[in-house]
Amino acid sequence: MGDSKTGNATYRCIFQEDFKYILLPVAYSVVFVFGFILNIIALYIFIFQIRPWKVVTLFMFNLALSDLLYVLSLPLLAYYYSKANDWPFSEPLCKIVRFLFYTSLYCSILFLLCISFYRFLAVCYPIHFLQWGHIRYARITSITIWVVIIGIQSPILYFVSTSHMDDSTICHDTASIELFDQFVVYNTVTLVFLFCVPLTVLLACNSFMIYVLVTPTVPATQASKSKRKSVKMIMTVLVVFITCFLPYHVTRTLYYYYRKVDTAPCPTLDAVNAAYKSTRPFASLNSCIDPVLYFLVWRFRLVRNRRRNMTERES
Repeated sequence: MGDSKTGNATYRCIFQEDFKYILLPVAYSVVFVFGFILNIIALYIFIFQIRPWKVVTLFMFNLALSDLLYVLSLPLLAYYYSKANDWPFSEPLCKIVRFLFYTSLYCSILFLLCISFYRFLAVCYPIHFLQWGHIRYARITSITIWVVIIGIQSPILYFVSTSHMDDSTICHDTASIELFDQFVVYNTVTLVFLFCVPLTVLLACNSFMIYVLVTPTVPATQASKSKRKSVKMIMTVLVVFITCFLPYHVTRTLYYYYRKVDTAPCPTLDAVNAAYKSTRPFASLNSCIDPVLYFLVWRFRLVRNRRRNMTERES
């Protein structure tokens, strides 16, 4: 990549990133195809086949909606990277695509957090769950998440811009040289409140849930088997969340930091840049995995309800 200046730091580094012109278009295209189909199917099931909606259903519907909006931002990005960073569209469309990308990403993270927190209340604090586990509060929470995330991500429309380099038009995912320092501050705030805090809460809630579920109470029964399945589901959600989002946010933060400081040698900056670009597909992959988790949760609930009905009939 050509000359880049941020604050007092001037970089004249050539990034060895030809790999991203293959990796990102292929990854984004695959995620778009599978993510679009799977989330459309999930939304169809939520709208036409699940009645009445419970709190988890409402959060899953919003999660599927945010994942769908996320994958809709990928075709233009896939085309852009396949053309080796040449954006043939307008600057407003560049801003909208980047805004949609990040808005949907963080909505997905917060709705995953809501699902985990709701289950945490149901498992660990059933009395509070009866008080706060009403679908009215879930509706208010869902609307609040959309409004807050759209508000927090709106500066993207200000920071993101296009520029011309040689015969190409670059659609930046950061900011211009003059605004880069401000962008780093903004990114740090969003990182803390939209990723670090949700990650901490999710780890705490799920860890405590696992502790409660694995603590022996009575001899092994059908209920204890159900608890083991719940623990497996919780562990799966944790692994998916950490694998998809943690590497991306860590490498992105390091990339912004090393671009900002004036002591980073070119090989270090190149390595961090390569790591950041390589972890982008992981964040995108979550929009394909979420619908599979919906199916597993839905199937688990159906089996549990059938067993409960059979037990009631036998008694």
